[in-house]
Amino acid sequence: MRKQIIKNLVIDKLVDAEILGEEALELKVENIDAFKLKQLELEHELKLKELEIRKEDELKLKEDELELKQDELKLKQAELEMRERLEMEKLKLEMVKEESNTKVQSKSEYFDAAKNIRLVPRFCEKTVDKYFPQFEKIAHNLNWPKPYWTTMLQSVFEGKTTEIYSALPSEKNSDYDTVKQEVLKAYEVVPEAYRQTFRSYKKFDSQTYVEFAREKEDLFNK
Repeated sequence: MRKQIIKNLVIDKLVDAEILGEEALELKVENIDAFKLKQLELEHELKLKELEIRKEDELKLKEDELELKQDELKLKQAELEMRERLEMEKLKLEMVKEESNTKVQSKSEYFDAAKNIRLVPRFCEKTVDKYFPQFEKIAHNLNWPKPYWTTMLQSVFEGKTTEIYSALPSEKNSDYDTVKQEVLKAYEVVPEAYRQTFRSYKKFDSQTYVEFAREKEDLFNK
């Protein structure tokens, strides 16, 4: 306000000294209160503008924060979906592995009896006591499952052994130890029969003299 008063005095002096024309008097502020009011209005407008700018900045900041949170949520959602996909892939791999193991196990447990029947030693009624140890040795060496042993034996049984096997109940004719016991029991002979066998035993063409001597010795020991 003081500056405006000084300004008015300077203008008056310059006009009186004819340095400035009378039109310069229009530059004088006639109403100091009006000037002050104008100044206050300008200051108020400036404050409003600053407040508006501040609000815009705050709004922009909130929008940026909201956008950042949305990006974080999208990232977390993507991570969750990726984790779920990985879990699904892991489950699929485990299922495939388990299925593969089951197939391998089933394949390893499968036994083709028909394919192995030709390897069963021929049954001979004269050497029943030696037949079963020979059969068991072959079965163990070839890893034949024991539940199939009676099936393998049935393929070579003949005559009396076939009758013995057929006479057994179904719950017993599949048990190897029972079948073996019944066959040995049926072929059990008296000492006199062993002596007759010893006397009548002759060498086969396919036998060596060492084998023949061993057989005679076995018959003698019986």
